[in-house]
Amino acid sequence: MKNKIRVAILFGGKSAEHEVSLQSAKNIVEAIDKTKYEPVLIGIDKAGRWLQKDGAHFLLNSNNPKLIKLNTASSTSVAFIPECHGKIVNLTTAKQNAAIDVVFPIVHGPFGEDGTMQGLLKLANIPFVGPSVLGSAVGMDKDVMKRLLRDAGIPIAKCIIVTQNEIPAYQTVVKKLKSPFFIKPANLGSSVGISKVHSQKEYSKSIQLAFQFDRKVIVEENIVGREIECSVLGNENPIASIPGEVISTHEFYSYEAKYIDENGAALKIPAKLSKSAIKKIQTLAVKTFQTLCCEGLGRVDFFLKKNGDVLVNEINTIPGFTAISMYPKLWEASSISYTELIDRLIQLAIDRFQKEQKLKTSYKA
Repeated sequence: MKNKIRVAILFGGKSAEHEVSLQSAKNIVEAIDKTKYEPVLIGIDKAGRWLQKDGAHFLLNSNNPKLIKLNTASSTSVAFIPECHGKIVNLTTAKQNAAIDVVFPIVHGPFGEDGTMQGLLKLANIPFVGPSVLGSAVGMDKDVMKRLLRDAGIPIAKCIIVTQNEIPAYQTVVKKLKSPFFIKPANLGSSVGISKVHSQKEYSKSIQLAFQFDRKVIVEENIVGREIECSVLGNENPIASIPGEVISTHEFYSYEAKYIDENGAALKIPAKLSKSAIKKIQTLAVKTFQTLCCEGLGRVDFFLKKNGDVLVNEINTIPGFTAISMYPKLWEASSISYTELIDRLIQLAIDRFQKEQKLKTSYKA
């Protein structure tokens, strides 16, 4: 009998999206084809320690998104090291455990979705799911992302980039973007640290909040329109799912609306759109994915205005895999089940790795 492929599911992390990652990992473990794959859970605590433990007891309050947490008791500290070829090093005994065949990183936000994790896995010479270093980095930084999209002729909302050394006056922002407008950390996701601003008082508080999570902040115009999302899957020849629509019951699609409040948003899958609008969104989703040098997976978020204009809001290179997350739900509606989706993502990771291994690393004139 052929040995199962050992898949390290890497989750948690040092970011404000830690708890979202725990929920995503739980759902991947439940859905993965266990006749083909052997999941190995590696949780990263909020201090950045990598921990390995029996998967059945790794999460506390796993069914409560408000209280879910990593169970660090009796865990083993582990690490990947350069050129370890998948072998996990036990930091207590210095022994190497059985090798991992592929890594499925589901660490949202900084230190997981921004290229840092991907760089480590590249040095360790292990296949991994999702975009590589470059695609992850530019997909995470909304400032760089928007510049690349703009230069590629992809429509985006107007915005101002703010640093702590140069914060524009409220009236300056209103003059350029009108009111209300949004303030968000440049390098974060899941709507953490985002505020919708209507006044001078809110502006000051919201700027301070955003700077708690990042050193660079995006101030962006408020787009009145429908929120449409589209999933992308593939390496050299990516495909787009049918689009879905998010209808938030909150003022905007906040962290609470996404992950805590069961009634925080209605997800319309498929979105009620004309055939031409669907085609336009799918084409833009794939173009955005390729412009940002992404591979494996990504979810592209759009605004659809009443006049039919479509604007790209952002891409998520490690989108949520929670029970209510749009990325897997859109593929389910596009005839790819949760289990098959995980299988395809793992195979895409292995395929890319095998192609990279054929590249030359030395040169003789």
